[in-house]
Amino acid sequence: MKKKLRFFYICVFSLIIITMFTGCSTIGRFPHVSSTEVNLSQNNYRIIHSNVIGRSSGYRLLGFIPLKDPTYTDAMTNLYQTAGIPDGSAIALTNVVQEDTTLFLFLFSRNTITIRADFVEFTD
Repeated sequence: MKKKLRFFYICVFSLIIITMFTGCSTIGRFPHVSSTEVNLSQNNYRIIHSNVIGRSSGYRLLGFIPLKDPTYTDAMTNLYQTAGIPDGSAIALTNVVQEDTTLFLFLFSRNTITIRADFVEFTD
């Protein structure tokens, strides 16, 4: 009887551990459209920074009660601060990727918006 009970506890504990490590999701996208058209095939630009990352995180209780939501604005602000881009310069973002990641734990989840981009400066 003790062996069966011990086996049961080991199975339950194993399922809990497996569930803890399989609760993540991610979506890579950038749903925003810009109407500006720039020709980057000529030698009229230079790369200032590449692979710069900005993040914004938020938390939810029980997976659906928001405590703090991540915002796209905070992620973009963090991106520009990380790159050290001054206001008013002729710099543009290229190769922009947005990822929404969620980590589910027992009582709460952490949502993160991550934006990765390259910065180019126009020379002409």
